[in-house]
Amino acid sequence: MPGFARAYVRWVDGFNIRLGRVIMYGLFVMMAILLWSSISKTFFTPSLWTLELAQFAMVTYYVLGGPYSLQAGAHVRMDLFYANWSLRKKASIDALTVFLLIFYLGVLLYGSLASTAFSLGYFDDHPLLFYRDLIVAFVTGGPDAAGEVMGHLERSRTAFRAYMWPIKVIMTFGFFLMLLQAISELIKDIARISGEEI
Repeated sequence: MPGFARAYVRWVDGFNIRLGRVIMYGLFVMMAILLWSSISKTFFTPSLWTLELAQFAMVTYYVLGGPYSLQAGAHVRMDLFYANWSLRKKASIDALTVFLLIFYLGVLLYGSLASTAFSLGYFDDHPLLFYRDLIVAFVTGGPDAAGEVMGHLERSRTAFRAYMWPIKVIMTFGFFLMLLQAISELIKDIARISGEEI
């Protein structure tokens, strides 16, 4: 296995392990938000932000924990036949199926980029051009110039009216990390097929 492939796997796996171990504690953040929601509904005026913030915390926990879960092999798998196969046969099947995962994650990533652009006020069909213009405006003119490129910021349709771009940025970042991890898993499967272990 080439050195750059080993370095890629080491970097991506290391980053996703560290991030996943931090994100695991996000469950406690969500529990604290829901506990406050119960307390405020019982003893005080109900808080408008608790349910929506709990949903955002759960999405963050789920999306940013996904790459770590993929790396650890914690996703649901049908082990009826798979469990009895040799390591090389498992790696061969995994290498074939990871291509479907990579395609799916590519579609999700593009969709999340488009959705994030929409949340930042871009309503056309070319979100990548929007990001290019946004970066160029920010580099050449600073935050004020970037603000001129953005349009009306999307807000949720709830009483809290939270801005949607922060959670959409987190989802885009999570899908990107998941795609990087899927490529890392493909490299490891190819190494196992050839008799190596990374």
